[in-house]
Amino acid sequence: MPLKSPLWRKTMMLAAVVVVAVGAVASTGSTAPAYADVEVVTDARKGADGKEYWVKNHLVPDLVRAGGTGGQRKKWLLVWAGDENIADTVVKDVKNLPGTLGGGLNKVKNALPGPDFLAVIDATPGSRSYGKVVNTATVGPLVENEPHHMQYVWHKGDTIYAGALFLAATYAFDVSALPELKLKGVSLPTQTLGGSVPDAYWVLKDGTAYGTYMGGPVAPGPYTYANGQTVTSNGFAGSPGAVVRFDENARVLSQTSAATPQGDNAKLCENLPTLGKPTCANPHGIQAREDLDTLVTSDYAEPRNIILDPVKQPSPYLRRPTVRTWDISDRNNPKLRAVSYLPDGPRADFADPLYAESRAVMETTVTNLPHHKGAFAQTMQGGAVFYTPDITAKEPRWTQVLDDGAASKAIYPGNDSIGASSNGGWIQTSPDDRFLYRAITGRQKGTLGPDDPGATGGVYVLDIRKLLAAGTDFRCNIDTRQESENGGAESDCPTVAGAAPINPGTPGAGPHWGAYDNFVPDADGLYRETDRPTRLAVSNYFVARSGLDGDHTVNMLDLGEDGSVRVDQNFRDEFTGQVGINFNRKSWPHGDFGNAKPHSELFVIADKDVK
Repeated sequence: MPLKSPLWRKTMMLAAVVVVAVGAVASTGSTAPAYADVEVVTDARKGADGKEYWVKNHLVPDLVRAGGTGGQRKKWLLVWAGDENIADTVVKDVKNLPGTLGGGLNKVKNALPGPDFLAVIDATPGSRSYGKVVNTATVGPLVENEPHHMQYVWHKGDTIYAGALFLAATYAFDVSALPELKLKGVSLPTQTLGGSVPDAYWVLKDGTAYGTYMGGPVAPGPYTYANGQTVTSNGFAGSPGAVVRFDENARVLSQTSAATPQGDNAKLCENLPTLGKPTCANPHGIQAREDLDTLVTSDYAEPRNIILDPVKQPSPYLRRPTVRTWDISDRNNPKLRAVSYLPDGPRADFADPLYAESRAVMETTVTNLPHHKGAFAQTMQGGAVFYTPDITAKEPRWTQVLDDGAASKAIYPGNDSIGASSNGGWIQTSPDDRFLYRAITGRQKGTLGPDDPGATGGVYVLDIRKLLAAGTDFRCNIDTRQESENGGAESDCPTVAGAAPINPGTPGAGPHWGAYDNFVPDADGLYRETDRPTRLAVSNYFVARSGLDGDHTVNMLDLGEDGSVRVDQNFRDEFTGQVGINFNRKSWPHGDFGNAKPHSELFVIADKDVK
């Protein structure tokens, strides 16, 4: 049986403590005292293994019914979150736990496995329940899956695709009747033997989706895909990863390896264990331009070295410097068009190549307007933003157009201007291609040496209009240390239009992920899409076992027409009253399961309320 990697065995051990199986497909009941009279409604589907999988809604009637200004229809923020548990503790911290094993663990983490869930938060300004959790839709019977990403933006009619990082499962949710959710289907690891460790999703206009599976085929050794590709992998959470296409119910339509037949640069693309054909193919970020029949994916890292307990990274070359472009004219058979190596920048005095500008390409984002063909990519450890004007080119030209250091003081005046290890996660173009949104966690104290003070993270917005208007003749290029710290000298370089800190003054405690609010109310009270978002939501959590845990808070930020950004002071926790929704709490609508880890979010509206 090929599903017996160490990570798989760990997941199965956790999953052995399973939530009691659901009886009827619909039921009602009550739960924790903090949430009285909770209504429980369950929707179940059979998986490919013949077992029953479910989403169990825990609706808080008083909050669901709470009205808004003038009877305004509700806007919801969905947050995909994992139950915090002892498996989130890195080895070096386990050694220091106080007391007996049981007593020590319980003092630090919630040791017993609990359900992962989609939190449904009222995101309607002026609503009496603004910022309150009105439903936690738990998934089962699998527990402790490390919920990770969904798609980047939601449009009416879209399935919500949500990935379970540790288990290699993908859930498909029906959100048409929010705040209640239904389960459309689930893809299990046995359906995606050609890849593992799902990361992010891009939904196509026909309702299907591509997903990046960052890790290698489940079993080490040769694996042959349905399209005839054969690769040799080092197994689950290793390399090379794949791109998977799903239908609206999470049924797998195709799997395609991200590897090149000849392998990648041996010096820049290490693998553990070593492969005969070294590869950087670990796709993380993913976005598409259907009108250009082009898909773009970014390679981040060989994932087992992030999630299994990287107390010390064995090599900086396990973090990837590559971006891949694909021809998707045949939607079920993506063809790899190019592998681009991002260039290193002018921060040559940082001896550790882990902090070179090209290192750890976490995300990419495409432009949107028909006359634009460009895309951006960003690096997590490298702390830089890159741009190509034409993703359809045989060999796209990627150029550094910003260092996170140039935005650092705009985020928080006490920061230095060093972008290395900014831990940037989310990057997204606005629908009208005027702005580029960016979330960075910030540099943790001591990263660059014992005297390193670190840097506060937050959100910044770039004005990219001049850069895009220059087309393929753009001149911007960050090639001096002066430009790294102050922005590009060329007139078409992006400029910081706005910035806001999250947890100001605390190094490395900012957001990892975000989503923009692409809906505004129309004159008839229904919502419609807008190409000029007025808000962002961000979450402060990466992966606990990486040492980048975050404070588990979700914040709302208001956007100005000019790109300015500020934290919404009215989006407050219902228990603490503090700004931001704190996922570190004892009670949820589904029970007293304690702290949770919010990784990704989306703005979503019920079908009856949106055009």
